[in-house]
Amino acid sequence: MIIDIVMPKMGESITEGTILEWKKEIGEFVEMDEILLEIGTDKVDSEIPSPAAGKIIEIIGKPNDVFDVGAVIARVESVSDQPKSSDKTQEQEKIILDQIKETPSKNDEKIEISKLNSNKDENNFFTPAVNKIIKKNNLTKDDLLSIVGTGKNNRITKIDVLKFVKLKKNDLATSVNKKLSEPTLEVGSKESLLNEMDHVRKKIAIHMRNSLDTSAHVYVSTEIDMSRIVEYVSEKENDFKAQEGFNLTFTPFIFQGAVKSLSSFPIMNSSIDKDSVITHKNVNIGMAVATDNGLMVPVLRNCEELNFLGLCRKVNSIAKNTRDKKLKPDDLQGSTFSISNFGVFNVTMGTPIINQPNVGIFGIGAIKKRAVVIETNDGDTIGIKSIMVTTLGFDHRLIDGSEGSMFIEDFRKNMENFQLENLF
Repeated sequence: MIIDIVMPKMGESITEGTILEWKKEIGEFVEMDEILLEIGTDKVDSEIPSPAAGKIIEIIGKPNDVFDVGAVIARVESVSDQPKSSDKTQEQEKIILDQIKETPSKNDEKIEISKLNSNKDENNFFTPAVNKIIKKNNLTKDDLLSIVGTGKNNRITKIDVLKFVKLKKNDLATSVNKKLSEPTLEVGSKESLLNEMDHVRKKIAIHMRNSLDTSAHVYVSTEIDMSRIVEYVSEKENDFKAQEGFNLTFTPFIFQGAVKSLSSFPIMNSSIDKDSVITHKNVNIGMAVATDNGLMVPVLRNCEELNFLGLCRKVNSIAKNTRDKKLKPDDLQGSTFSISNFGVFNVTMGTPIINQPNVGIFGIGAIKKRAVVIETNDGDTIGIKSIMVTTLGFDHRLIDGSEGSMFIEDFRKNMENFQLENLF
């Protein structure tokens, strides 16, 4: 029996995957559940086991090729005995590799539409979701021909069509999807190296550009006196590690202060959906983490339900899973607000890009000792304080400057007046 190996569905929002490495070659035998290949998505990299024992007779997808979920990427000739049909000598079936045991719905299957022109026959297919957008917006044949696809073999994807529709409404359709002329880079044979981005960096580049094109980024910053918290961590870090087995850091303090402010300003815990605003009930904070494979933003869910110690444990667990590459695709989805702590790199301040579809993000700078003016009833004095510069990036389409300013001021007060009693 011939078994089709298809690109697995690795999460709710995952629509395609990149083949990174095949563990077997054509002609080799593979056992059931033996690792067959490694794939990557814009979320995580995953090792995929074989659904059956047999000999690999065809490998369609090569490393760095991108395939839609459900697309055939290889075929295995199974060694298991199967009943034969009376009118067929060989039966062919598809088995979807799915580590989370989800079966793609019929809507994930590809369908073919009328040919656009004779030169693009191999690309003339869309998913039902794309077809729906085409029909809803009454896109013409000429419209479709003007769209430059970014998918495999220049195939038109859902994102390509949505961008075209968005720009068409602004009378910019004539220029959309035309490849812009970029400055020519002269790469010398000795002085420079030309390397293609890996799939993770490509996805990051797309997401960053998409966020800048989507949100109206505005930034406000403030200085926060972290002296009390710094002193507390210094005094309690040994006791905390003896009790919990990991280090006490400033991150859970920042998270708890943010959760409190998000509860007071629910508009910051929202998302924009066309002309509607979605206010999220739960506070799910995305924690930007720099890894060897690029930037990842794992999500701490339901932070409003966690006390300080619960946040400490959750932050440590997420950080460990990120370092050990044990994150699942769903661990990287569903954030309602994000925090990027570039202070760990000794950076004083920065302006982070909003993580879509959030409307806000905190950029946390390094805590540094600084001479500051201290106001007292007896007059002003100069003292040494541990200062942390915090920047709030917010989407001006929804958040006004006054709201953003009040939100970051509320966060400053939460941090400077943090309740340090009985935290663990």
